[in-house]
Amino acid sequence: MVKKVAVINDLSGLGKCSLTAAIPVLSVMGVQACPLPTAILSNQTGYESYFYDDYTDHIDAYAEEWKKRNLTIDGIYTGFLGSELQAEKILNFIDAFRRPETLLLVDPVMGDSGRTYDIYTATFGKQMKRLVEHADVITPNLTELCLLTDTDYDALTAQKDSPDYLDTIAETGQCLLDMGIGTIIVTGIIYQSPADDAEKYYNLVIDKEHVTGISSDIHGGSYSGTGDLLASVVCAGMVRGDTAADSVRRAVSFLETALIETAKEQVPRNDGINFEPYLKLLL
Repeated sequence: MVKKVAVINDLSGLGKCSLTAAIPVLSVMGVQACPLPTAILSNQTGYESYFYDDYTDHIDAYAEEWKKRNLTIDGIYTGFLGSELQAEKILNFIDAFRRPETLLLVDPVMGDSGRTYDIYTATFGKQMKRLVEHADVITPNLTELCLLTDTDYDALTAQKDSPDYLDTIAETGQCLLDMGIGTIIVTGIIYQSPADDAEKYYNLVIDKEHVTGISSDIHGGSYSGTGDLLASVVCAGMVRGDTAADSVRRAVSFLETALIETAKEQVPRNDGINFEPYLKLLL
């Protein structure tokens, strides 16, 4: 039987992120994506303007139709949520559809580069913490890790030249394991280790027994949808039975190959990664 994953995220027409990133990745990895849109956007919010249609009022009715069909899902994967009310509705969705064997992956979209997104409020942050407490796997970037752990981002990143920088980040992430989360994957950490001659991106896979660092070279700038693509590969891999670390390695190899060509073609960051020709790497 083909595994099914409920993908709860926004649908952006341009920007290659959220559902338009998740659906092809899950599909090529042999997993059926069952999308539940949280919002409809003409393009992702990094552009200077965009059309936005909030889907909050439709989430309950959408889920009710799935209940009528006795939908059984193997994974739930949450991304962009537009408000604290949406977070509450998604918690209700999880209560209704999650089984003991259902993987719950939460990408806690709240901010980046030390800044919170416009949607973020203190109440939204509390709701996101409630949501991640239920997760098997979470994929925060460094900003989101700091928000979830009440850590000062500036104080943490001030240590980026220390040889213990990644260990400090891992210790920060490990405190979330006490919530019952199985695996924390901290994404997109920029660090130059003593053994390297240049900065690299690091992804830390943290569980109760191991901390695994998986690095890649930096190609171009920060592109729309990079985190969505990584989380999607991880979700599909783990639903299939792969380990978190192996899933991140597969994601990093896929992304690095696509990023090399994207940077070479000088694609604007808002347009996202030209990943489509490289989906075959995920087969």
